[in-house]
Amino acid sequence: MKKIFKRALSMLTAITMACSVLLTMPASVQAANSVPVDVEAEACTLSNGAVVATNVYGTNYPGYSGDGFVWATNAGTITLEVKIPKDAMYELKTRCWMYLGKENETRLQAVTVNGVSYSDFYIPNKNGWIDYSFGFFFLKAGTAKIEIGTSGSWGYILYDKVKFDYADMPDLKIDPATCDTKATSETKALKKYLTNVYGNSVISGQQEIYGGGNNGDMELEFEYIYGKTGKYPAIRGFDLMNYNPLYGWEDGTTERMIKWVKEKGGIATASWHINVPSDFTSYKLGDKLDWTKCTYKPTKSFNTANCLDKTTKEYAYLMSAIDDLAEQLLILQDANVPVLLRPFHEAEGNNNTDGSGAWFWWGSAGANVYKQLWKLLYTTLTEKYGIHNAIWEVNLYLNANSYEWYPGDDCVDIVAYDKYEGSPYTWKTSAATTAFLKLVNYTKDTKMVAMTENDVIPDIQNIVNEGAWWLYFCPWYGEFITSPSKNDPTLLNTIYNSKYVITLDELPENLYEFTQTGEPSITPTVTPVPTHVNNLDINHDGAINMADVIILAKVFNSVRGDSKYVDAYDLNKDGAINMSDVIMLASKFNTVV
Repeated sequence: MKKIFKRALSMLTAITMACSVLLTMPASVQAANSVPVDVEAEACTLSNGAVVATNVYGTNYPGYSGDGFVWATNAGTITLEVKIPKDAMYELKTRCWMYLGKENETRLQAVTVNGVSYSDFYIPNKNGWIDYSFGFFFLKAGTAKIEIGTSGSWGYILYDKVKFDYADMPDLKIDPATCDTKATSETKALKKYLTNVYGNSVISGQQEIYGGGNNGDMELEFEYIYGKTGKYPAIRGFDLMNYNPLYGWEDGTTERMIKWVKEKGGIATASWHINVPSDFTSYKLGDKLDWTKCTYKPTKSFNTANCLDKTTKEYAYLMSAIDDLAEQLLILQDANVPVLLRPFHEAEGNNNTDGSGAWFWWGSAGANVYKQLWKLLYTTLTEKYGIHNAIWEVNLYLNANSYEWYPGDDCVDIVAYDKYEGSPYTWKTSAATTAFLKLVNYTKDTKMVAMTENDVIPDIQNIVNEGAWWLYFCPWYGEFITSPSKNDPTLLNTIYNSKYVITLDELPENLYEFTQTGEPSITPTVTPVPTHVNNLDINHDGAINMADVIILAKVFNSVRGDSKYVDAYDLNKDGAINMSDVIMLASKFNTVV
């Protein structure tokens, strides 16, 4: 990990603040702190409902620093002001203790900056003091008033220290190797391409409707995007839900996936809304059901934990469902089509580890069963069926216990996040940077992080400013992309035509034979920055000729604003790559280097 922002200003010791706090009256406003801030919580401004204490109702909580800790009750808030030296990414941390309930139970706290709510946070009970991060914020130079535990939030937290500093941003340099060591050559090439652009660009995506929706118009969303932007998304989202043991029908999904990859040159991703009988008790294996008698929601008659027991009907049903999935994946594999596979998605649902908050049946038995279920699917597909054309994506969330749902590095390539307004956050067009960086940190920056479903697409400028380099975005179908209230057409056009967003026409022709390594240029055909002293011979063939001029012209049209290219290709040293440099190079024809 490295600091994304060099500290141009000297790091001053945080100003020690003194405040006298009474339970019945708020403390006076304190002077603004200089970055980095590392202060006792009791030195901050406290509201009614927050009080300095050394015990709570006679119970001691040893190990705090300073004269005591701040006991923030249901309406208690802690506020500090910070001098923000420059536009940058910052992180807010605290040393705290959520002391109520059982281990891993959580209490809700909120953070606002200058009166604007950033997010809600669930602080877990770990039976002691913990270091907790409220995430990362892009702030402009000036003064920021930061409040923790907004009045009315679900509090009762003990706060010992509050810290605020420049954010320690990740490198986003990911090993291109697939978790499946036997992956096909096309799958390995796709993974290499994805890791090559990750951290520099965002790939555009769009989910199609399934089952013949949109009155049979499977292109509605894609033509809408093209009509508004003149571009098509590079990634197309599919769903393999209709290939199942209950009511399965051929809706052409697999064929469309092949056409998208082989004819359009795009990238395919697929989820798997696999259904079970709503009344599994009376269901006889092999029976066909009307789709109205099926569900992917939790149902009492289907015991998900039994899927791990080979003697049960649930296990037998799951194996028949996997067989249907494998049949389609083998068709894709025979056609040399890799897929970003996202099965058993959104397993956690609402914050839980026991399955009580699950939205789908595959998460209803809790985190431990889910992880075993994921590995069962992974090993069955790769070992029994010999399927090696999948890049594996697992959905995770931002709750206190979300990481407990992670199946493991050996069977995951991409960590996925599904971002919708109000579930539970209202992101609008922000980069959702706190979500991105938290997910990056789950695997210590060893896996790529993608926005696999969303409604509002983040403003690309926010992504660039904040370094929230989601691998790709992929709005859900219908009004999630076509409604102006969710995606403003003007901003959609800006996003799709940004040099930082990869569209279908910008994918390399050799995508499934991709071999480039290292940091990519904005345009893959541009020769890397020269390393020798004479940078007129751009293609390093020993002479200055038309080939060098052509390459420089490509640089001029694609990366002229990138400082590292300016240093290399600004031949007349006027501070920019422009036509003068091309003319100067042309005047050097047939010069031997």
